[in-house]
Amino acid sequence: MEGRRVVVVGTGLIGTSIALAVRERGAEVLLTDRDPAALAQAVELGAGEPLPDGALREPADLAVLAVPPAAVAVTLLDAQKRRLATTYTDVASVKALPLAQAAGLGCDLSSFVAGHPLAGSERSGPGAARADLFLGRPWALCPPAGAAPEAVQAVTELARACGAMPVEVEADEHDRAVALVSHAPHVVSAAVAARLTGADDVALGLSGQGVRDVTRIAASDPRLWVGILSANSEPVADVLEAVATDLAVAASLLRDGSDEAATHVADLLLRGNAGRSRIPGKHGGDQPAYATVQVVIPDRPGELAMIFQAIGISGVNIEDVTIEHSQGRPLGILEISVVPEAAERLAGELRARGWSVSG
Repeated sequence: MEGRRVVVVGTGLIGTSIALAVRERGAEVLLTDRDPAALAQAVELGAGEPLPDGALREPADLAVLAVPPAAVAVTLLDAQKRRLATTYTDVASVKALPLAQAAGLGCDLSSFVAGHPLAGSERSGPGAARADLFLGRPWALCPPAGAAPEAVQAVTELARACGAMPVEVEADEHDRAVALVSHAPHVVSAAVAARLTGADDVALGLSGQGVRDVTRIAASDPRLWVGILSANSEPVADVLEAVATDLAVAASLLRDGSDEAATHVADLLLRGNAGRSRIPGKHGGDQPAYATVQVVIPDRPGELAMIFQAIGISGVNIEDVTIEHSQGRPLGILEISVVPEAAERLAGELRARGWSVSG
């Protein structure tokens, strides 16, 4: 992106993260947002400079429309009328409907490549942005029929500059896929979290990492998600109906209480194991089996840094890490995932340095 000029329309989490990433690659970035406070914060974070009022002397190389699905088409039309750039892309998590709306408005689709970086956070706004947000993540590209090859190339280069892996896919196929792996899971997470609103103190006091894992994404901005779900309503509804059927059958079988019913419930759990195992690992391909080393970690400054330093000295690579806090106590459990053959060596190293370890 060295020497390229990029306009980012929308300085939320995704737009600001893209701006930070391409600035690190030498691009000049101009920012615009309807919210002056969000724009000011993105500028303060070093994501770019405010887009000047009026038309640019020369169109930018690329304009990134970091707006909700319902706003993509009208934002594209406005940007093209202003000649903001020679190539345009978006980052909305729904593709078919915005493309149809853009065609209906008469947008020039030869210079537009619909895009969707599959990365994010339950946090929102420029304050949550990171230049490495897209590192190693898929970035779907859905060029409409007639998209210019140079436009596809420019957006592919954008994805790679952000550290992502570009994947070209048809818009309808994309929307069905994200309904299954993103949109419907968000609704299911919200449904589980909604049960907690009526929970008593005893139930909440017994909350463990399981309920936190299941409900983490339920903390996302509901206004944003209403727009996403509305724009991809049919595919999401299909997945939710299938999940609801599984849950209804499981509930009926559990009420039955017989051994035969328990077998059928076990079948659902086994199918869950099988589905979970198909999610690609961090390096792609099949998800590897890691060993977990559990360390009791006191809640005091520098403790985590010392553990990581000890792990580095041991020569063991961390594949994943989570922390489960002990409610009402100044400590937690650090779970370190490593390749199985390294687990014993790591556990011995940490024990020798005084930490309480299991695994």
